[in-house]
Amino acid sequence: MKKFLILPLAIILFTASCTKDKGKNEAGIFKGPEVQMHHGKAWTWVQLSSDGKLERIAVSIDNDVLNSVPTGGGNNNGGHSHDDNAALLFHEKANGIVFKHVWLNWNPEGHPPVNIYTKPHFDIHYYTSTSAERNTYVDPAKLNADPAEGYLPPMHVGADPVPTMGKHWVDVTSPELNPNNPQPFTQTFIYGSYDSKVVFYEPMITLDFLKTTANFERLIPQPAKVQQSGYYPTKMRVQKQGNAVSIILEGLVYRTAS
Repeated sequence: MKKFLILPLAIILFTASCTKDKGKNEAGIFKGPEVQMHHGKAWTWVQLSSDGKLERIAVSIDNDVLNSVPTGGGNNNGGHSHDDNAALLFHEKANGIVFKHVWLNWNPEGHPPVNIYTKPHFDIHYYTSTSAERNTYVDPAKLNADPAEGYLPPMHVGADPVPTMGKHWVDVTSPELNPNNPQPFTQTFIYGSYDSKVVFYEPMITLDFLKTTANFERLIPQPAKVQQSGYYPTKMRVQKQGNAVSIILEGLVYRTAS
């Protein structure tokens, strides 16, 4: 009679689990380093599926930040604030992501155009370049050099080239820019360029909207072509999660440079 080896159930399940997951990336949410901002913290995170595919990328800002950032004060000087910001890095699991860092800017009284974007708000710049590279964006000619046709979505107009940030491209179909019936600015989505290259994607969102919105989703206008291969978002979501609000880029699609 043949003898059969009977293994404990726990060992069988452990062996099966290891075999199933062998060679695959761990699924889950991977948090980047926290950065102090006023009395709270901000950080990035990425979400991976069971096969290691990027599903979402995000910035989270906790309630202590939202409740402690200053507003008003007359220090805007007619432009973007460079005095109140944080550079956020991604977790090493963010392989394939087209973005290298996030530059989170707080504007206590907004910035021009006056009576449109002059509300306290965050500029959340997802950069395709590193923070060190971004700091070199100071050449006036390169700040004004436009990307070739097709690399920006339709109906986007260039304005406001800002040193160490880039030239901003606004969607003229945004509700707050409607010449006949402008709606109050709450959130919008902007592209940015430098030296003829698209270098950032930017959700721009008011403090009030971040404080009062539990869950909001919108589509991101898409260009016909991209200059770097990688995962690009097609949707933006604002979502309350515990003691923080997350600005999430999702619906990621891998696009090849052309």
